[in-house]
Amino acid sequence: MLEVESAPDEPCLRADAARNRARLLEAAARLIAEHGVAGVTMEAVAAAAQVGKGTVFRRFGDRNGLLTALLDHSARQLQADFLGGPPPLGPGAPPLERLRAFGVAVLYRSAEQLDLQLAAQPEPARRFSHPSVQALRTHVAMLLRQIVPTADCELLSQTLMASLDPALIHHLTRQCGMPMHRLESGWHDLVARLTGTEWSG
Repeated sequence: MLEVESAPDEPCLRADAARNRARLLEAAARLIAEHGVAGVTMEAVAAAAQVGKGTVFRRFGDRNGLLTALLDHSARQLQADFLGGPPPLGPGAPPLERLRAFGVAVLYRSAEQLDLQLAAQPEPARRFSHPSVQALRTHVAMLLRQIVPTADCELLSQTLMASLDPALIHHLTRQCGMPMHRLESGWHDLVARLTGTEWSG
């Protein structure tokens, strides 16, 4: 049996791969900002990042994989904010305040990235089991257990997250013309009704 040892420079290769991946995601984000999601092709990202097209395919598989990676990057940033950022979104505030702040943060993040979120949304059978969606729902359920410990917090967390669905936000803002402040007030009202608390607006 031959024992395969790691090459001395393997960590550097991994670091290079991580840097290249970050460059590709930054290039894709710039293209979205300049041209919308329709402007994001594997060829365009490769050109913007000054790498070969094959590099983009090797990193992400296809266009949907690239869009999903962009969303996952944004989701990790949001998770970092509610797990370790400043209150009221992060630890240190009462759970009700954290829940209110969480919904507002997700609402505006979705509105800013609406085209990307709709384009990269998993198929219906996997939509609710995607790791980033589960992480958000788990956080909501945890906060609910601290506010209303006798409720079915797992099911209530599904209800709350449904009100922040990108497709619903798209419908309400772009098709119905609702302003964001109305959606924000609606989130606070829904939280108040589900938790039996007061919201003065």
